[in-house]
Amino acid sequence: IAAGVQFGWALQLSLLTPYVQELGIPHKWASIIWLCGPLSGLFVQPLVGVMSDRCTSRFGRRRPFIFAGSLLIAISVLIIGHSADIGWWLGDRGGVRPRAIGAFVFGFWILDVANNMTQGPCRALLADLTGKDHRRTRVANAYFSLFMAIGNILGFATGSYNGWYKVFPFTVTSACNIDCANLKSAFYLDVVFMAITACISISAAQESPLDLPARSMLADEEMLGQSNSVQEAFLWELFGTFRCFPSTVWIILLVTALNWIAWFP
Repeated sequence: IAAGVQFGWALQLSLLTPYVQELGIPHKWASIIWLCGPLSGLFVQPLVGVMSDRCTSRFGRRRPFIFAGSLLIAISVLIIGHSADIGWWLGDRGGVRPRAIGAFVFGFWILDVANNMTQGPCRALLADLTGKDHRRTRVANAYFSLFMAIGNILGFATGSYNGWYKVFPFTVTSACNIDCANLKSAFYLDVVFMAITACISISAAQESPLDLPARSMLADEEMLGQSNSVQEAFLWELFGTFRCFPSTVWIILLVTALNWIAWFP
């Protein structure tokens, strides 16, 4: 699943900014669209994390969120790939295509939310499966990073090829030129790749549902009306822990922030 998510992420980085400018958005506004990435990472991952911790599904705590996130990724990339066609169907005919831009932005923001919705439970599932075995945790994280790198390589390689419209000739339409058709075709491949990796990951992970004592504890909390206070405590804990960080953690956070600033200038 790490390879599948990073495959789509690499396509985002390599193709979407030039494409949205082709739809008519000025360059100075293109960066605004990318705000969804950090915003969804700030709010979606922590909230999905605490929701998955309390999930009582018979399929497990993490896999339902991974499945839902993967499905949203597939839907969002199809919306993005067909945004020019959607705009054409809704009446776009000029150089600037506002309806196509609206469809693109809608799909783009869903994609970023879905990426974060998938990545958080994936990392939590790694921790669940490895338990307290630190060696297994290190090995699992190493393999996770390895497959992220593989997904990045495959994604950038797919985005660099400009002959996909020949493989999928039906992608060229009145509203979608060759560049647009290449992007659309690349996202078709993303859907297939994401479906394969998600199915393998979900079926291979032997995740146990939340045990009965934990379920009964949650039920008692809900009956006593304490669930709201639990959610509130989580949010306060999330933002209140900044005051308790030692200087070493602040240095790590600063380096990470500077790294991301350098990655997205």
